[in-house]
Amino acid sequence: MSMGALESAVMQTGLEELRARFDAQPLHRALGLELDEVRNGFARIALTTNGSTLSGVGGSVHGGVLAAMVDIAMLQALIATLEPNDIPNGTVDLNITYLRQAKGERIVAEAAILRKGRSIAVSEVEILDPEGRLCAKGRTIYALRQRPD
Repeated sequence: MSMGALESAVMQTGLEELRARFDAQPLHRALGLELDEVRNGFARIALTTNGSTLSGVGGSVHGGVLAAMVDIAMLQALIATLEPNDIPNGTVDLNITYLRQAKGERIVAEAAILRKGRSIAVSEVEILDPEGRLCAKGRTIYALRQRPD
Protein backbone atom coordinates (compact mmCIF):
# COMPACT_ATOMS: atom_id res chain seq x y z
CA MET A 1 0.00 0.00 0.00
CA SER A 2 1.43 3.39 -0.97
CA MET A 3 1.88 6.15 1.64
CA GLY A 4 -0.96 8.19 0.08
CA ALA A 5 -3.30 5.20 0.16
CA LEU A 6 -2.27 4.44 3.76
CA GLU A 7 -2.96 8.04 4.85
CA SER A 8 -6.31 7.91 3.05
CA ALA A 9 -7.25 4.66 4.80
CA VAL A 10 -6.26 6.07 8.21
CA MET A 11 -8.21 9.30 7.55
CA GLN A 12 -11.26 7.27 6.44
CA THR A 13 -11.15 5.19 9.65
CA GLY A 14 -10.95 8.40 11.67
CA LEU A 15 -13.85 9.92 9.76
CA GLU A 16 -15.94 6.79 10.26
CA GLU A 17 -15.24 6.92 14.00
CA LEU A 18 -16.13 10.63 14.13
CA ARG A 19 -19.33 9.97 12.18
CA ALA A 20 -20.29 7.13 14.53
CA ARG A 21 -19.79 9.41 17.57
CA PHE A 22 -21.67 12.22 15.82
CA ASP A 23 -24.58 9.93 14.90
CA ALA A 24 -24.76 8.60 18.48
CA GLN A 25 -25.70 12.04 19.86
CA PRO A 26 -29.46 12.17 20.58
CA LEU A 27 -29.69 15.88 19.66
CA HIS A 28 -28.06 15.27 16.28
CA ARG A 29 -30.50 12.44 15.57
CA ALA A 30 -33.51 14.47 16.75
CA LEU A 31 -32.58 17.38 14.48
CA GLY A 32 -31.77 15.14 11.51
CA LEU A 33 -28.10 16.16 11.29
CA GLU A 34 -25.32 14.25 9.61
CA LEU A 35 -21.59 14.81 9.45
CA ASP A 36 -20.63 15.32 5.79
CA GLU A 37 -16.95 16.19 6.06
CA VAL A 38 -14.36 16.86 8.72
CA ARG A 39 -10.67 17.67 8.51
CA ASN A 40 -8.22 19.70 10.54
CA GLY A 41 -10.02 22.99 11.27
CA PHE A 42 -13.00 22.39 8.96
CA ALA A 43 -16.32 20.57 9.19
CA ARG A 44 -19.51 20.39 7.17
CA ILE A 45 -22.76 19.13 8.67
CA ALA A 46 -26.10 18.80 6.92
CA LEU A 47 -29.65 19.10 8.16
CA THR A 48 -32.36 17.08 6.48
CA THR A 49 -35.37 19.24 7.28
CA ASN A 50 -38.49 17.86 8.92
CA GLY A 51 -41.64 19.09 10.66
CA SER A 52 -39.70 19.95 13.83
CA THR A 53 -37.05 22.04 12.11
CA LEU A 54 -39.32 23.86 9.65
CA SER A 55 -41.07 26.07 12.18
CA GLY A 56 -39.49 29.38 11.16
CA VAL A 57 -41.11 32.24 9.28
CA GLY A 58 -42.72 31.12 6.02
CA GLY A 59 -41.85 27.46 6.53
CA SER A 60 -38.12 28.07 6.84
CA VAL A 61 -35.74 26.38 9.25
CA HIS A 62 -36.19 27.79 12.75
CA GLY A 63 -33.47 30.28 13.70
CA GLY A 64 -32.70 28.39 16.91
CA VAL A 65 -31.96 25.28 14.88
CA LEU A 66 -29.58 27.30 12.68
CA ALA A 67 -27.83 28.65 15.80
CA ALA A 68 -27.47 25.07 17.10
CA MET A 69 -25.97 24.10 13.73
CA VAL A 70 -23.38 26.88 14.13
CA ASP A 71 -22.31 25.49 17.51
CA ILE A 72 -22.35 21.86 16.42
CA ALA A 73 -20.42 22.45 13.18
CA MET A 74 -17.83 24.55 15.01
CA LEU A 75 -17.27 21.82 17.56
CA GLN A 76 -16.69 19.20 14.86
CA ALA A 77 -14.12 21.46 13.15
CA LEU A 78 -12.44 22.14 16.49
CA ILE A 79 -12.24 18.48 17.55
CA ALA A 80 -9.99 17.80 14.56
CA THR A 81 -7.50 20.43 15.83
CA LEU A 82 -7.28 19.35 19.47
CA GLU A 83 -3.86 18.43 20.79
CA PRO A 84 -3.17 16.04 23.71
CA ASN A 85 -2.98 18.84 26.31
CA ASP A 86 -6.13 20.64 25.13
CA ILE A 87 -9.19 20.27 27.35
CA PRO A 88 -12.48 21.49 25.82
CA ASN A 89 -14.18 23.96 28.14
CA GLY A 90 -17.31 25.11 26.29
CA THR A 91 -18.64 27.78 23.99
CA VAL A 92 -18.02 31.25 25.43
CA ASP A 93 -19.72 33.30 22.72
CA LEU A 94 -21.91 32.52 19.74
CA ASN A 95 -23.47 35.01 17.40
CA ILE A 96 -25.41 34.55 14.23
CA THR A 97 -26.61 36.92 11.56
CA TYR A 98 -29.61 35.74 9.55
CA LEU A 99 -29.35 36.89 5.94
CA ARG A 100 -32.25 35.05 4.29
CA GLN A 101 -34.69 32.29 5.12
CA ALA A 102 -33.13 28.83 5.07
CA LYS A 103 -35.52 26.76 2.98
CA GLY A 104 -35.17 23.40 1.31
CA GLU A 105 -34.75 19.74 2.12
CA ARG A 106 -31.05 19.93 3.01
CA ILE A 107 -29.38 22.86 4.79
CA VAL A 108 -25.60 22.82 5.23
CA ALA A 109 -23.34 24.42 7.85
CA GLU A 110 -19.64 24.79 7.02
CA ALA A 111 -17.34 25.68 9.91
CA ALA A 112 -13.75 26.88 9.74
CA ILE A 113 -11.46 27.47 12.70
CA LEU A 114 -9.94 30.91 12.14
CA ARG A 115 -7.55 30.77 15.08
CA LYS A 116 -6.84 28.30 17.83
CA GLY A 117 -4.65 29.22 20.77
CA ARG A 118 -4.04 27.65 24.16
CA SER A 119 -7.14 29.15 25.78
CA ILE A 120 -9.57 30.07 22.98
CA ALA A 121 -10.53 29.09 19.46
CA VAL A 122 -12.41 31.35 17.06
CA SER A 123 -14.54 30.00 14.23
CA GLU A 124 -16.70 31.23 11.42
CA VAL A 125 -19.67 29.23 10.16
CA GLU A 126 -21.73 29.64 6.99
CA ILE A 127 -25.26 28.25 6.66
CA LEU A 128 -26.16 27.45 3.04
CA ASP A 129 -29.40 26.41 1.35
CA PRO A 130 -29.60 23.64 -1.29
CA GLU A 131 -28.75 26.18 -4.01
CA GLY A 132 -25.59 27.20 -2.15
CA ARG A 133 -26.95 30.61 -1.14
CA LEU A 134 -25.69 32.10 2.12
CA CYS A 135 -28.58 32.11 4.61
CA ALA A 136 -26.74 32.91 7.85
CA LYS A 137 -23.27 33.62 9.12
CA GLY A 138 -22.11 32.65 12.60
CA ARG A 139 -19.04 33.22 14.69
CA THR A 140 -18.04 31.47 17.88
CA ILE A 141 -15.44 31.71 20.59
CA TYR A 142 -14.70 28.43 22.34
CA ALA A 143 -12.75 28.10 25.60
CA LEU A 144 -9.92 25.64 26.09
CA ARG A 145 -7.85 24.71 29.14
CA GLN A 146 -4.46 23.04 29.23
CA ARG A 147 -3.63 19.90 31.17
CA PRO A 148 -1.23 20.68 34.00
CA ASP A 149 2.36 19.57 33.39
